[in-house]
Amino acid sequence: MSHESPGVSIGKVYLVGAGPGDPGLITYRGVQLLQKADVVVYDYLANPLLLAHAPDAHKIYVGKKAAAHTLTQEQINDLLIEQAKAGNMVVRLKGGDPFVFGRGGEECLALKDAGVPFEVVPGITSAIAAAAYAGIPVTHRDCNSSFTIITGHEKEENYQDPQARSREQGEASDLDWQAIARLPCVAFYMGVKALPRICAKLIEHGMRPDMPAASIRWGTWPQQQTVTGTISDLPQRVQAAGLKPPAITIVGEVVKLREAISWFENRPLFGQTFIVTRTRQQASDLSTRLMELGARVIEAPTIQTLPADNPEEIDAAIRSAGEYDWITFTSANGVEFVRQRLEAMDLDARIFGKARFAAIGKSTARAIREQLCLKVDLCPRKFVAEALAEEFESADEVKGKRHMMLRANIARPLLRERLIAGGVAEVRDIAVYRTAIADALPDEVISALEAGEVTWVTFTSSSTAKNLVQLLGPERKELLTRVKRASIGPITSATLRELGLEPTVEASQYDVTGLLEAIQRAARA
Repeated sequence: MSHESPGVSIGKVYLVGAGPGDPGLITYRGVQLLQKADVVVYDYLANPLLLAHAPDAHKIYVGKKAAAHTLTQEQINDLLIEQAKAGNMVVRLKGGDPFVFGRGGEECLALKDAGVPFEVVPGITSAIAAAAYAGIPVTHRDCNSSFTIITGHEKEENYQDPQARSREQGEASDLDWQAIARLPCVAFYMGVKALPRICAKLIEHGMRPDMPAASIRWGTWPQQQTVTGTISDLPQRVQAAGLKPPAITIVGEVVKLREAISWFENRPLFGQTFIVTRTRQQASDLSTRLMELGARVIEAPTIQTLPADNPEEIDAAIRSAGEYDWITFTSANGVEFVRQRLEAMDLDARIFGKARFAAIGKSTARAIREQLCLKVDLCPRKFVAEALAEEFESADEVKGKRHMMLRANIARPLLRERLIAGGVAEVRDIAVYRTAIADALPDEVISALEAGEVTWVTFTSSSTAKNLVQLLGPERKELLTRVKRASIGPITSATLRELGLEPTVEASQYDVTGLLEAIQRAARA
């Protein structure tokens, strides 16, 4: 089969280990390659969040599960060759490590035969990572000085994989169970269906029946599930727990250390699923912090931020900013859009002259510092317009002063009204960006709500609450009554109540940190 593309320079294929699931466990080299990729060919076990590192790449899913193959291995090989010979830089993103039961060796041989250059970037394999996240060290000097990895698909004719069934006799060798039974620590990949047979073989060939063992499903993912026992009872325990693939089984004395070392599953929000309803740009910070606390996070951007319709007015306001006493930003998004306008006009922070800066919220203050390299002079303890108005009044910074407000098109008029009532000399109120409802909710949000998988929904503004209800529609609004609802502050809470949704918790500090603290207090209670 010819894959040649006339007149096109040949590309290159990078076989990149995606790691076991936690998107933070991919290598730095792997991230670099994803950022440069023209095409990403990814597997079932590669976390889709990693695709965010390749926003402009063409993405092709070739996932394989038992009896459910998107493409055969030969077709995947052909696809890699075809994409490379079309001149593309191709990242073949493979779960775990490409060479540990990942069939990376087969792909490399096919690329070699086709004359396609390739590079292999190792990844953390699940036997090590899933065990570590379950609190099981695969080596410990008091328990074992060796560690063995074995595929649980050794007798592939027992499975429904057509490729495996078609193999010629002798291509897959039998295991030496007598030798395996003497090993101090063994990891069996892809062995959920074969677990009764594996354990029976170990006992039959001399391993003591009370040898500790553990099966770990979705290791390093927020939905990780661990079942422990001994080789005599683990198959029954796994069946009783309803544990399904993908899973890995660790056999050895080191499993007993889980009780003392377990850390991942002991985090405060482990096992809970959150829907985060911020803009796509803002969701990452809250999502990352929730995941660090052990939560599964589903992002549901309900708001999209867009450039304002009045760029000329914004540019004129920015050019005159140095004439004002105070410049107020009400959100981090406002800071970002002002920075973009400064770049477009080939200006920098010097345009603000001696004006002082006020911010509503620590995240806004941080954005001013980081994006504009400017010090914030006033940031009230409560992150609402009322508090900032009171701060201005108590500092005698209203009467006779000139204020400029740079905000969203939907910002409340309260601060402007308070300043005018206080005798301000001038208030220049400029919408530097606009917000709009998102086009639709991700399918995963709807399916998780309907399946009853969601524990919490976070609301970080009145807009997120209104938009989520609108996007769900009247027929699905009732799903929000079945989950816990976390509000970032009293204004958002008031909107939720208007929508018929009583907040479960409300942040006492009106920012992401306060929201997380309120959620954790509720979780502890």
